[in-house]
Amino acid sequence: MTSGSGKDSGKGKQALGTRLSHAARDRKLTQGGVNPVVQRASTVIVESAAKLFEPGGWTYGRHGTATHEALKQALLEIEDAQHCALVPSGLLACTVPFIAFAEAGAHVLVADNVYGPTRRWCDRTMSRWGCETEYFDPTIGGDIAKLIRPTTRVIFMESPGSMTFEIADAPAVAAAAKARNVVTVMDNTWAGGVVYRPLDLGFDLSVQANTKYVSGGADVLNGSIFANSEPLISRIKETIADLGLNVAADDAYAVLRGARSLPLRMERHQESALTVAKWLATHPSVLRGARSLPLRMERHQESALTVAKWLATHPSVQRVLHPALEDDPGHALWKRDFSGSSGLFGIVLKLSSTKQVHAFLDALELFGLGFSYGGFESLVIHCDPQLKRTATKPAFGGPLIRLSVGLEDSADLIADLDQALTRLG
Repeated sequence: MTSGSGKDSGKGKQALGTRLSHAARDRKLTQGGVNPVVQRASTVIVESAAKLFEPGGWTYGRHGTATHEALKQALLEIEDAQHCALVPSGLLACTVPFIAFAEAGAHVLVADNVYGPTRRWCDRTMSRWGCETEYFDPTIGGDIAKLIRPTTRVIFMESPGSMTFEIADAPAVAAAAKARNVVTVMDNTWAGGVVYRPLDLGFDLSVQANTKYVSGGADVLNGSIFANSEPLISRIKETIADLGLNVAADDAYAVLRGARSLPLRMERHQESALTVAKWLATHPSVLRGARSLPLRMERHQESALTVAKWLATHPSVQRVLHPALEDDPGHALWKRDFSGSSGLFGIVLKLSSTKQVHAFLDALELFGLGFSYGGFESLVIHCDPQLKRTATKPAFGGPLIRLSVGLEDSADLIADLDQALTRLG
């Protein structure tokens, strides 16, 4: 496995946790240690004159080192992809495909529920470059064919949406796009690459903010772009090189260590989040992290589901937005296309004022008030101030709160939510 490209290793039937534990263990990367070396370099001394300009080789620090290669190998196991490219942040993972495939005068289609900074990029920067962005209903499915023009270059989606959690019919969108030779991109950050595989569903590119679940420590910025097509990933890598984007070796090592425990962490996030969400519905008012990814994802998933189910029974909660719940509008598609869930979901409260919302948030003791998700700590934000839709309207009223369930015990998280809601009366 070289230059961020996968190969058939005969390990296809092994569990993800096993594969991640043994990924990137080649002696060339570890120099005899258990973990890969942290190779910081600008200048790289090559073995011969013939290799100085070798495509894809380690010839300059900006092109990557052994540390970057180790992270790519682990990430390829997570997404089950053939090719991977690294970028310094999750937002760059989302925006680089637009730069790579959309020229001046191009038309791009973007789901109405995407990550806010991605939308801002399209509205601010793509428009200055002479590209037109058209937003569409994320549940459109195969009808997206009606929106594709001769100038359409990219279709960008996020499933589920990171605030309102709609599930996309990815295979239907991919089929319509392929018929018109349009590049499809899926932001797969919510699933951490563990419980959702967009490439298997026909999408051309899957992108992730490794900042979140993959690293799991809330202390590093990193992103990745995956493809099974050599021409597509080559275009991506050329764009990254032309922009001078580079991931620090220390950041790559940090993400790798977290990724190894991702599957287990995701299970815990899912369990806790679902438990909290169901409880609320009844209340009266990128190397360090990668190896642990399976373990962490398992915990995230388990805890989130426990919390979500609790929230769903609370009288102060109007609605829980979690696709793993059977009454969620996107549950059927989630059950078909996903193998699990993560720790991120939303709730709609029955509160009537911003003052009440702030009182609820400020009363929480275990949930930190902060952006991002996927770390060990639970987080919460009020979504309404940054919720923007132009093609659709959210199918609910009331304040929207997003919860990221971390690795705390779900019973403690439920108790914290309970006391905060109880204070509202």
